This record gives sequence, structure tokens and C-alpha cells, in this order.
Amino acid sequence: MNLVVFFLLILTIFFVIPHIDHIDLQQNSLIKITLGHANSIVTGIRGLISPLPDKEMETDDRRLPSLQGIQIFPKDDIWNVPIDSMPVDPMSPVYIQGIGSSTHLRADFGEWGLPYNVVDNTQTMHTVTFTHPEISDQVPYPIPDHPLMELEGTPENCTDTGEDCHVLIVNRDTKYLYELFLVKRYPNGTWTAFSGAVYNLSSYKLRPEGWGAADAAGLPILPGLVKYDEVNAGAINHAIRFALVNTNASHVWPAIASSSDLNSGSFPPMGQRFRLKSSFDTSGYPYQSRVILEALKKYGMILADNGVADIAISGTPDTRWEVVDLYTLPDVKASDFEAVDVSSLMIHEDSGQARIFPLVPSPPPTKN
Repeated sequence: MNLVVFFLLILTIFFVIPHIDHIDLQQNSLIKITLGHANSIVTGIRGLISPLPDKEMETDDRRLPSLQGIQIFPKDDIWNVPIDSMPVDPMSPVYIQGIGSSTHLRADFGEWGLPYNVVDNTQTMHTVTFTHPEISDQVPYPIPDHPLMELEGTPENCTDTGEDCHVLIVNRDTKYLYELFLVKRYPNGTWTAFSGAVYNLSSYKLRPEGWGAADAAGLPILPGLVKYDEVNAGAINHAIRFALVNTNASHVWPAIASSSDLNSGSFPPMGQRFRLKSSFDTSGYPYQSRVILEALKKYGMILADNGVADIAISGTPDTRWEVVDLYTLPDVKASDFEAVDVSSLMIHEDSGQARIFPLVPSPPPTKN
């Protein structure tokens, strides 16, 4: 191979491909597939020529602990119920216009994202002092000594990075979820946080009205995260958490809080459900993106946060994400979505349990 061509290839692998972003591939399905395969090839070549030793490569493998055997809320909880047959919300055209019909979808995860921690009953419990105790569950929290946090932050420096410093913890023995916002640990070992929320993963109970949690909508974060293991298995069986720049200063079930002073009816409220239109063709997308898009058709996404550019769906960090694959998602625009009316699924405003409509049996054949 010509030496110049070889060095151009190396530069492309390490500096160009990782920064491909927001490519409009609507008209070229073949490019989408090719990019997905290209990322696998790049990963393989990097593995062959990287100077890092195997041991160091292994320590950089950001894989989260398994949630296998842990049901994240009951199967008829609103997070876990398909909404592909629910009616379109009458406000859908207004909301899409408010979002901006050309605003694109974006995976707010990849190598980075929102990690979670899995502990058991042997984990030491810690008292946390809250900035807002009036909206926090004031109980001991099972925080690991070195909790996984956004952007590999630590409890000592995370608040200095400008990030939200979320800490998500699942106790696999008790099946409880703990979520903390703006977490800080001081040299004397004391813990502080802006707020904290605790959820019984076997319960439908929503937190009290107005209690914003680690999420602006007062909803748990973990149930709506796109996780590598579920995508790798071929299906996401829950709604996906997402954020927009602007939201209305109101909320709809299952959200219990809002975080905005915008009263314009053109912006959607917290808790609003959206879905990808059934007519959207996902066949040309690479594997990981296609699994996500199919979930957005069947389960949709729940608006849970604001102040974030684009239509930003949340997920967990993992080095196994095919980043170039995920970079095909910005091809999808707000105009490809529709707002969904799920109000008929609500059984009680204080509960996340969703009404499951029984199938109407076909009438028996009549005798002639």
C-alpha cells in the first residue's frame, strides 16, 4: 500500500470517523449500513495497532453490572406498556411545531452516558444531607465507595465539572432503586445532594405531587435508559427517557413535577409521551439504531428533562456501542414523531399502573 494512503487511512480511523456527527442520510440507506459496518472494522483495526497492552484495554472496558433478574417496575407499569395503538394527542401538530419539525433525534450516550450501580444488602448505608429535604426521601442510601457517575466523575469533583452528578443505585436484594442528584462527598466522609428519591421496583406508587426528583419530571431515570444488553438482545421493552431544550411549565401523568417557567402551549409538558410514526421505514438502519427506532414505535418516549439540545434520548455508557451506528439517528426528525394521548391508561393519578385494555373476542360464528 502507498505510504501516503496508509497514513491517510490511519488519520481517518483515529480522527475523522469518531467525529462524524449529525449526518443527513435520509436518502441513502446503503450509507447507513456501511457506516455501521465501518465502525466494527475501525474497532478491529484499532485493536490490532493500538499500543495499549491487553490489561489496560480491559480496564477501559466500561461495562455496567447486569440487571438480569431485576424487574424494573411491574410489566403493566406505564413505563413498560406499549402505546403503538393509542390515539394521537390532539396537540401533536402544535408540539411538533414547538419542538421544531427539523429538530433531530440524538443518542445522548455511547462511550459516555448515565451509568447505574448495582449493590446488595452488604453495602454500607450512608446518611445524606439534602439541599431540598422537602422533596427528598430522607432515608439512608447504599452508596458505594466509588460510585459510577456521569463522565467518570467522582463524588469529590463531580459538582465542579458542570454535570448533574447523578448517582443511580439498584439494590438487587431488596429490589429498591435509589437516585441522587448533585451528589458530593466531603473529606470528612459526609455526603450531600440536591435531592434524593427512592423507588420500590415492585410498586406502582408515584412520588408526591410536585416532588421533582433526580429528573425534572419527578420520574425515575433508570427505567427509561437505553441499555446495551437489551439492544444487543434485540428488543427494548419499555419507553425511553428523553429531553428537549424547552418544555411547558406543566406536567401530565405520569410526571409529577415540571421545571420551566414557559407557559406557551406550543411546548410539550413534562410526562408527554411521543412515538415514532408507524410509517417510518427503519429497514435501512444499522442494527443498534434499528432496535432503538422500533422501540420508539412500540413504546415511545417520555419527556422527563429540559435544557438539552435536540431530541436527546438517554442511555447507559458502554464501550460496545457502535458509535457510528448511533450517529445515524440524527437522520430522524421531530416531524417523524407524533404525540400520544395515554390518559385513558391512567387508573389513578398517584399510581404508575396502566390500564390494560382486553382484546375484544370475535363473535362466535352464527348458525345458518
